[in-house]
Parts: sequence; structure tokens; C-alpha cells
Amino acid sequence: MRTLLLTLDAFNTLFHPRPPIPHQYASVAHAHGLPRTQITPERIQSAFKAAYKEASKSHPNYGRDAVLRGQYGGPRQWWEEVVRSTFTRALDAPSPHSANLPEGLVPALLDRFASKEGYALYDDARDFIALMRRARYDTGVNGAGVGKGRKRLGAFDRVFVGVVSNSDDRISVVLESLGVRVGRCRADEDITSGRLPGFEERGGASPPSAGGEGDEGCDNDIDLVVTSYEAGAEKPSRRIFDVARRQAGRMAVAVDGSADGEWTCVHVGDDLEKDYRGALAAGWGAYYVPREGDIEAPEGVRAVRSLVDLILALEDYE
Repeated sequence: MRTLLLTLDAFNTLFHPRPPIPHQYASVAHAHGLPRTQITPERIQSAFKAAYKEASKSHPNYGRDAVLRGQYGGPRQWWEEVVRSTFTRALDAPSPHSANLPEGLVPALLDRFASKEGYALYDDARDFIALMRRARYDTGVNGAGVGKGRKRLGAFDRVFVGVVSNSDDRISVVLESLGVRVGRCRADEDITSGRLPGFEERGGASPPSAGGEGDEGCDNDIDLVVTSYEAGAEKPSRRIFDVARRQAGRMAVAVDGSADGEWTCVHVGDDLEKDYRGALAAGWGAYYVPREGDIEAPEGVRAVRSLVDLILALEDYE
């Protein structure tokens, strides 16, 4: 059996903010009574960039190492600090306390960016998901389901689709809000990973299976989600790709009874260094999908202009 593990980046590959983040921050702030003269998208953009950079330096990867030591609250605390710091800077306040932010502003933004309220699927991503579903499953044989009635995709007898993202665990919640069927398989880089505090309530470590309730009966669009927060490493580190490959192997055993055979791992994303070159350095195949205007891929880089084109490329993949 020849198996394909296809993983995709999430932010700016599958979905994007709608409208841009600074505009959303400003709009929510205005609704909570902050002055339009000071809270503009331009000021927010500059302030957010500085706040994000500061938080990434003081608590890398959403403070994961400090979380494991019991000294930090994880992504929710991390993002609360980013939001407060952003508005403190935009308001030219000396400290977050003196900024006196309206009650409800921070939770409103956290909730917004955990759902379709803050994001939208790219059109080609929506088409890709529909076409990949058609390619992966034959719903007319033995009912729908992973491992049941599976159809070939090019040279591959079995296909698992995942997300590998430098993000926190809101990724799966966002995707589900956007209408994507997401399985329960997550990263488990160490014994505590599944119990890391985050946005997704999972009740402890999730089993390495492909589905939700009644796992083997689910025909998911995304079988596994591996975030840097849960994996303990960010792209382009090889470690996060190794975690994804290991979890896919466990999932194959749980779903189809075997992880044997030849495996081909391919990652797709919009960042040349973190996605494309990171995957290649990990021994994977890779495709680059430029999302910024008419950016051309450098010579020698395997690229697709659309995720729909990716399916055609995989049909002939060598």
C-alpha cells in the first residue's frame, strides 16, 4: 500500500482574515467606545506588530515551556497580553492598567478570531476541500468513512490530510466554524501535550484517531491538526514535521489497522522558509502557494497557483 500524508499550512494558506486584522481590531474597539481619532487601522497595525514581536520574544510559542513549568497560562493569556499591549500602544498609554480598556473588548476579540467571524476560507481552498473529498472517498460503497470505500488518488492507495501550523489550538475550532470537518488527532510531543491549557476543550490527551464521535465512520476533510504550541516546535523545525508523521502513522493503525507500506509526505504553504524549505529539510516533498498578489516562485521551487492545481499535481506526483 502506498500512502500519502498531505499537510497544509492554515493561516494565509487555507484561510485569511476578513477584513485585515487591523481593521477588525479597530471596528471592535469602536463598538466598545474607544475613540476613532486614536484607534485607526494604521495605528493598530503598528502597535500590533510591536506587541506581537514583544510577546513572541518574552514567551515563545505561546509560552509553552513556561506552561509546562506551571508559570504561564498558555495561548489565552498570551493573546490577552498581545491585545492589551496593542491598545496600550495605540492609545499612547504608559501601561495596560492606565489604558483603562472597556470591559468585554479583549474577550470579544479572542472570540472573533476563534471563528468564521474573523476569517474566511480562500475560494480555491473551499474548492480544494470539496474536490479532495470526492477524490478520497467513495460514499456509495459501505457508507461513508475513512478506510471504507476509499478511492485512489493518482499512485496513492490511501491519503491522510492534515494541518501543520505555527499557531495555537484555535486552528481546529476556526476550521470547523468555516464548515471544514476536522478529526480529533492532535500533536502529543510529550505526555503533557494533550493537557496543555488552550482554547480547545478536549478533556485531556486525544487518541490518535481520524474521526470524532464514532471515529471510523467519519469522512473528515482534515484528519489531523498539528500546531506548534502542542508539538513543542515551530516550522521550519524538523521536529514539528516528525510529530505529524508519527501521528499519521498511529492514525493509520487506528483507522485501517496498519501503517505498513510506502509513505510519501508532502507539505504545502505560503511561506518559502517555514513551509517549503522547512518541509524539504525534514525529508518531505513540498509545494509553495504564493498568496500575495503576483509573487512569482523562485527558480527551482515547486509551486502551485491554486490549491485546486495541487490535486492535479498529486495525481502525477513522483
